[in-house]
Amino acid sequence: MAKSPSHKFGQIIGDLLEEIMEPQFHAFCSGRNLYLDKKGVRQGVRNGKKVTWLDKFNNEHDLDFVIEKGGSSKHRGRPVAFIEAAWRRYTKHSRNKAQEIQGAILPICEKHEWDKPFLGAILAGVFTEGSLTQMRSSGFELVLFPYESIVSAFASIGIKAGFDEDTPDAEFDDTISKIETLNHQQWSSLKAHLTESNKALLECFFNRLQDTLDRGIELVVLIPLHGQQNEFQSIDDAIAFITTYDEIGKFDGQFRKYDAIVKYSNGDRIDASFQDKVKAINFLNYVAGK
Repeated sequence: MAKSPSHKFGQIIGDLLEEIMEPQFHAFCSGRNLYLDKKGVRQGVRNGKKVTWLDKFNNEHDLDFVIEKGGSSKHRGRPVAFIEAAWRRYTKHSRNKAQEIQGAILPICEKHEWDKPFLGAILAGVFTEGSLTQMRSSGFELVLFPYESIVSAFASIGIKAGFDEDTPDAEFDDTISKIETLNHQQWSSLKAHLTESNKALLECFFNRLQDTLDRGIELVVLIPLHGQQNEFQSIDDAIAFITTYDEIGKFDGQFRKYDAIVKYSNGDRIDASFQDKVKAINFLNYVAGK
């Protein structure tokens, strides 16, 4: 089935966002010895060009950008940031897109919980406040290029890009044809205009990315847990036990587990539990990057 002109225009905006962000991510990563993975050939890591990662259920998800620690063109490193780009023209579609991004990235993030990766989304167009709040509440940092800035950027090179649901396909086709015939200088001018008009938003986003990727370990908490297992037939019996339990007195009991908490300088934290020393030590070495 042929794609509608409006859908094709959306793909153009999506590609434009990725082109704008890629050099900025490269510059950010190059100063930190990090690897930026994006669509393209990566021999030894994947067969195709898509940036594909498995979630905790072993489902595949194609992503836009992944920043890796210890990665290279031939070796996949540890993920420290997952970042998606998306365009939506109408608010009625924005909640679905927010859920789509969450559904792809959050299960991958859970699989790599020891890395506590940064979650980001580069959005453009129109998104409801509810959809943005939904993403922020699940840990995403966002930058939203307003719809007006997209229209203004295209207008700066003489292209009308303001559309609504009543816009005829022929008008979309005419605009797409003009975009496809842009020369290198015009395309560069378009990107520069859009970047400059959203400079403050981008700076805020990269500041938050920096806070996460440049964070340091501030505190490590280890709690060895011992004690007899107590089982109850009712909630009331369990409450009665807690009420009379001696929290101060000396106790004896079987070793149960180590609870570990790692707190970072930017407020992030990792919580984990282990039933033996080897696994607990492996965890601590991992978060230390050893």
